[in-house]
Amino acid sequence: MMEPNFLSTLTGSFAMPAAENPTVAMVEAAYRHHGLDWRYINCEVAPQFLGDAVRGAKAMGWAGFNCSTPHKVAVIEHLDGLGPSAEIIGAVNTIVRRGDAFIGENTDGKGFVQAMRELVDPRGKSVMIFGAGGAARAVSVELALAGASHITVVNRSRDTGQTLVDLLNGKTPTSAELRLWNGTVAVPRDTDMLINATSIGLYPNVDQRLDLDLDSLHPGMVVADGIHNPPRTHLIRSAEARGCRVLDGLGMLVNQGVIGIKYWTGIDVDASVMRRALESIFHA
Repeated sequence: MMEPNFLSTLTGSFAMPAAENPTVAMVEAAYRHHGLDWRYINCEVAPQFLGDAVRGAKAMGWAGFNCSTPHKVAVIEHLDGLGPSAEIIGAVNTIVRRGDAFIGENTDGKGFVQAMRELVDPRGKSVMIFGAGGAARAVSVELALAGASHITVVNRSRDTGQTLVDLLNGKTPTSAELRLWNGTVAVPRDTDMLINATSIGLYPNVDQRLDLDLDSLHPGMVVADGIHNPPRTHLIRSAEARGCRVLDGLGMLVNQGVIGIKYWTGIDVDASVMRRALESIFHA
């Protein structure tokens, strides 16, 4: 007879707000599918308690956790070290226990690149990315590290955009340039990948549209939207109608989960189980 074990391994998420974050449903579906006695606990943590929460997770033996808004930068001072790309990005969304240390990683961009690789290898490709916030930072750094040859950052604020361009040119092998976003943007013909890393089109503002000349899209391009709710954004539908291959935000979210669970458990989980869990929530 097997010795009973009533101690589950704990992981989870610290964010504020936390109620609309679907990651718990996706990760727990993977744990169940693979027969892992692990739990994922979604916690709402106010900024002033973040340090306490991290120390508490360590005290309780958590194997790791995710950090979302507004903690992705603030959490760094409470950790024992950073992975290489998290150090360049300057933000963390996945914390992994290694021995007695909590190490910060960033799977935002890694999940994107892994999902993108199923369509096209980023090496040597030309990329246009809309936005210069946290998501754009993570995605563009990981694309640069994956070998993208040129990245054009399209952003309304010159300062924020230039900061990202300088980071890419200074810390990665890619060549980056800023294009100020004032008016409708036409995508250059030689662009291989177009990425929306803004919140334009995110629920409930589903009718918002990127100020983009849709007729400049052509079938040779891959078009990706970081928004997972709704998965079928206006950009995704418009790109499909013009013959582009597309990558939706659910693909990115699922791959972030796959990479995070691999960090924590060492197991390659079935991505389709996680995608189905999300699709049932968002009726994709």
